[in-house]
Amino acid sequence: MLRTDGQHRDSAWRVFLVFLRLGLTSFGGPIAHLGYFRSEFVERRQWLDDRSYSDLVALCQFLPGPASSQVGMALGLGRAGWPGLLAAWTGFTLPSAIALILFAFGIAQYQDLAEYGWVNGLKVVAVAIVAQAVWGMAKSLCPDRPRACLAILAAVLTLILPSTAGQVAAIAVAGLLGWWMLKKGTQPAGGHAHRYPVSRKLGVVALLLFVVLLIGLPLWASATGSSSVALLEGVYRSGALVFGGGHVVLPLLQEAVVPPGTVSNADFLAGYGAAQAVPGPLFTFAAYLGAIANNPLHGWAGGLVLLGTIFLPAVLILVAALPFWEWLRHREGIQTAMAGINAGVVGILLSALYDPVWTSAIHDKANFGLALVLFGLLTVGRTPPVLVVLLAALAGWAMA
Repeated sequence: MLRTDGQHRDSAWRVFLVFLRLGLTSFGGPIAHLGYFRSEFVERRQWLDDRSYSDLVALCQFLPGPASSQVGMALGLGRAGWPGLLAAWTGFTLPSAIALILFAFGIAQYQDLAEYGWVNGLKVVAVAIVAQAVWGMAKSLCPDRPRACLAILAAVLTLILPSTAGQVAAIAVAGLLGWWMLKKGTQPAGGHAHRYPVSRKLGVVALLLFVVLLIGLPLWASATGSSSVALLEGVYRSGALVFGGGHVVLPLLQEAVVPPGTVSNADFLAGYGAAQAVPGPLFTFAAYLGAIANNPLHGWAGGLVLLGTIFLPAVLILVAALPFWEWLRHREGIQTAMAGINAGVVGILLSALYDPVWTSAIHDKANFGLALVLFGLLTVGRTPPVLVVLLAALAGWAMA
């Protein structure tokens, strides 16, 4: 059982080293990360038992934000208190963030780098990876006709309204329809609850701060006209409205940085492809965007600031939820609404697969053929994503 009584068995430094190793080796996306965590913390280190781990995963999948990162932060919090939370996040996140910032410097130094053949291969592999995410999520989150219909409805809504407002509307409609039409049991509840060093008062404060920033940042950006504040607002909003995993952040971030001209669409997709080649959470893509941004906030400082900004809502909502999880998870209406939201997420991702991913990367039969081969390697061949990304880069270079 996870100890949260204040007598922690590991220091924050040790937690950092454990998560640093995972941050350097955890390829394959959020579902794979949860598998790595279970192997490390349930089987090898026995920090907690299987039921406790499943309960924590259920909570983090229920919340908006990157589920695997939130599980890691909660493990660090339970193991070494608040310093442990920071240590777990830092160790798991920094390796991929640093790699993506360095990649951004390469894009910025060589202005035509985004047009190179190997970079085009990274754009094509983004099609295959997002398609794989749609395929896998649809099987688990839309296993029946009602939820498949909700996914289609969400996809159509976001195609009709290709903006953040459309995505929020799709999530809201899917949640309301899920609450109204889905039966109890479509969203399984977790197991036993376990205490973390978070009081209900602190949880309420975290929730209020989450909402204040979500409402206040756009007002601040509008009042000042500052491009830097607008960039922070767009990235914070992207981190706050993501349900269903890191891939869903793609259309939100694209809307935040491409239309204002902060990042070109070619550079955006090149970076998204590169993000598949590094371990750790996909949310570190924000560090690349901050480093390459055509904005006063750029370079190393921009990358690290946007990295913290996109994860901040995930931390706040996790801290807000931990003291109240036992109450939330047994409410039938919340369970069915979340089942509807998860189906809506599949639809949003399906829409994003077409625009901007497909429309920006697939220009001819050769691109389509390469995307199809890469998709087959991922889904049928079960090839590690890092190898698929490297193959895509080589293929793009050879086809140029």
